[in-house]
Parts: sequence; structure tokens; C-alpha cells
Amino acid sequence: MSDSADPAAMTPVAVLAAVMAADRGRIMAALIARVGDFSLAEEALQDAAQAALIHWGRSGLPDRPDAWLIRVAFRKAIDRLRRAARDVRGASALTLLARAEAEEPETIADDRLRLIFTCCHPALDPKSRIALTLRTICGLTTSEIAGAFLDQDAAMGQRLSRAKARIAATGIGFSVPGPDDWAERLGSVLTVIYLIFNAGYTIRPEAGIPGHRDLCGEAVFLGRLLNDLCPDQPEIEGCLALLLALHARARARIAADGQSVPPSQQDRGLWDHAAIADAASILHRAMARGQAGPYQIKAALALCHTAPAGTDWPQILQLYDRLLTWEPGEIVQLNRAVSLAEVEGPAAGLAALVPLAMALNDYQPFHAARAALLAASGQRLAAALAYDRAMELTSSPADLAFLIARKRGL
Repeated sequence: MSDSADPAAMTPVAVLAAVMAADRGRIMAALIARVGDFSLAEEALQDAAQAALIHWGRSGLPDRPDAWLIRVAFRKAIDRLRRAARDVRGASALTLLARAEAEEPETIADDRLRLIFTCCHPALDPKSRIALTLRTICGLTTSEIAGAFLDQDAAMGQRLSRAKARIAATGIGFSVPGPDDWAERLGSVLTVIYLIFNAGYTIRPEAGIPGHRDLCGEAVFLGRLLNDLCPDQPEIEGCLALLLALHARARARIAADGQSVPPSQQDRGLWDHAAIADAASILHRAMARGQAGPYQIKAALALCHTAPAGTDWPQILQLYDRLLTWEPGEIVQLNRAVSLAEVEGPAAGLAALVPLAMALNDYQPFHAARAALLAASGQRLAAALAYDRAMELTSSPADLAFLIARKRGL
């Protein structure tokens, strides 16, 4: 719980809510490290939370509510295993838990780094990694995760259950990977964090919808947590800098009339300039390590849009050329084509789009970019058709309003 909170001045319900909001991920990591089972740890923590409301109201608040919850959750886990123990494995688990329960958790070991790598294990499908990370590390409810991804609660609950069962069945280690597996596993973790941010950035459910959570904020929290737990890693720093640079422009992304606003046309007075400065400082520190990587390049690209003199398109074009050596896919090529058009004109951009047409036929940004370049080159009829195709593919009301306005502007 935050040091600024005064437990003595709070009710048991408020203290429990504060502890679960601030420390749930750390408590869950400590429990899973001891009991070795996601579901058992979660159930035991729920039992402990219910017990806390009774005991704290009757006997007063403990000095360390988080340590109290862990200690009681250990006991609840033992009780659950004792009731379910039917074989040698159950007895062995009881012995291990009894030994762990005897340890007074005055200092709670921070096992969240191990938990992050477990949640983001490549053996799980990408969506399950995202859901399990949001549930276990960030503490989102099943309904909140389902709402964020426009899924049914029951379907998301089943996905989480399958992910936990797969971890148990396949023996995925609750550990930080060694040097041989570090690059792949870290890449998986950073991908999950970036996908969480991207979901919040693109889905953007309106405030008031049940299950709404600021997924961009959750991703920034995860990026900072990972950077704190595993310092001096340039790609972690690059990922955090990228998220901060993108999130800094959040308030300027949607105009008063509901239209999306491109970075070059945004009101810079609405940007979070402290976050931009933080991102630039973190990226500078990462690049000074001399270990270039895709997240550092993407962070540099995001920061180029915030240059005081305006968007630095020549620098952006050079960065996309370099990013293509790491990620030679069609999406990066599309973004490069847009920056090429800014530097050399719409004809050059359109020529660069031609080889991408088949692969990106169902990708809205491709048709939106093509429409803008056709319009800039005076091909209004072709631009109108491209805008129509982009509108067919968009799911964002803000993007749709932007595209409609651009077509009318022809």
C-alpha cells in the first residue's frame, strides 16, 4: 500500500481496497512462488480478503496489511489442499506449503518479474498472455478484461482458466529465463505490453461502458514496473520510452467534433510535455548503451513527431529504413511509404504502396494513406474510392469521422 495512505484513518474495506489496488500483483507473485499454482493462489487470496474484512473489523488493522494477507492466504491454500489431498502429490504439496507458511513474510520478496515472464510465456497464445498479465499483474477483473477486448465475460473467463491450466500442465517454469532464452522471452514480454497499449489506443471504449479500463495506462505501468525490476536493459527502456511518447499525446488525438487528429495537426498545448521529456531521457539512456533494437527505433520515431520545429520527416524516413532491418513486414513498409511521400512527394509514396496492395487489401490504414496520397496528387475520383474502402474497414468512430471529413474535402 502507498506510504501516503494512513491505515489508521481508513476503514477495513478502504484499507483492503487500497492494498489490493497497489500491491495485488506483488502479493499474487509471492503466493504463486510459494504454492506453484495460479488458480490456487488466486482462490486463497480471495479467501484471505474475505477473512480480512471480518478480522480487521473485529480486532483492528494489522501493522502490515499486505504481509497479513500473504500469511493468511498461505493458510487458506493449505486448507484447500488439505481438503483436496488424495494422493502423494497432495501430501508433498502440503509439506511444502506448511514449511513456507511457517516463514513470517515481514519482507515480501518481489517475485513480479518471474510472474511477468510466466504470464507472457511463448507457450500461451498472444491473447491469453495479454489477458493473464492484465488479470494477475494489473489486477483487472475478468469483466474488465472482457470489456476491453469486446468479449463475453464467460469466454474471457474460460480463456483465463485454460491459460492457467496450460501453465500447470506443461510445467512452465515460474522463473526468469537464462541467457540462452533471454532475448526470445523478453521479446514476448515486450510484445504483450505493447499489444496491451495498442488495444487501449485503437479500441478506445467510451467512458462509462462496463469493463472500461485505461489499457494505455496499464501498459505504461507494466513498462515502468519491468524497467524497475530489470534495469539497464536498452529494449525495455526503449519500449517504455515509446509508450510514454505515444501516451503523452492522448488528449490531443480526438478533436472536439469527434474526429481523429494526425500528430502533425494536433494541439501541442494538450500534450503531456513532462512525459515527452521523460521519454526522451529514457531513450537517450538506452541508446547510450550501444545495443540498438526495434523498440528504441520506434521510440525515436514517436519522438520525431514531437520535435519543437515540427515533425522531422527526413529523420523519420531514415529510422524506418533502419527499422526494416529488424521488422521487414508490410506495416513498416506502409509507414515508410507515408514518410517517403512527405519527403519526396505523393508520387513517390504511391509508387511505394503498389507492392503492398495485395497483402494490405483488408488493412484500413493502407487505404486511408493511399486515399490521402491520391488526393494530394489530384486524383480525386480514385481518392474517393480509396476513402470508401477505408471507411468499410474502420471500427473506430473517431477514425470514421476523420475519413468522412477527408472525403467531403475532396
